[in-house]
Amino acid sequence: MGIEREIKLALPPTQHDDVARFFDERTGAGKPLQLGNVYFDTPTLALAQAKAALRLRRMPDEWLQTYKTLGEAKAGMHSRHEWEMPVKGEALEIDALLAACDDEAAREALEAAAPELVALFRTDYARIVWDVEHEGSQIEVALDLGEITAQIDGETRRAEISELELELKSGDESALESLSAELRGAFPELDPEDLSKAQRGYRLREKPRSDLNDAEA
Repeated sequence: MGIEREIKLALPPTQHDDVARFFDERTGAGKPLQLGNVYFDTPTLALAQAKAALRLRRMPDEWLQTYKTLGEAKAGMHSRHEWEMPVKGEALEIDALLAACDDEAAREALEAAAPELVALFRTDYARIVWDVEHEGSQIEVALDLGEITAQIDGETRRAEISELELELKSGDESALESLSAELRGAFPELDPEDLSKAQRGYRLREKPRSDLNDAEA
């Protein structure tokens, strides 16, 4: 089991080029990726009720399955348990996740949900990744731009993804906060984002049609 620690910052899409230039000048050109993710749960949202999320991710050269607990989020800082591993193709391998999951409550929730899992929503986005050394710590910086989509009763609902993720790979958590403060000083439009992409996907499914109309107006 790993504990993922990261800070998420929302930003306007118009700021992406400026933020990318900031990191290119600091560390060299970032690595571009195109990521597609499918999130799974039961029709009654058993995993969401257990404060967990399950996804299948398409990488450039492999597929990964990831199971996360909701954990805690405050002022954009996320701390949560995570189990991630490669799979052979575009299909979940639940037995392997259950074997790896060493949190009893999380394992029981996944085992109970497994027979009824269905695809609920997708996230598709372009990502640029930089490996940054900051105050003696190693931080992976990811700049994401794309969308969340969910099919509800034949209707496609969409929500924009525009965010910056700072994930601690090694070192002190204070380095995340320091880098976040530096970025927010350089780009005042950056705002802490306490919702994960999975949480935003669930909210998109639950949003009433009238609210969607108001948002699109």
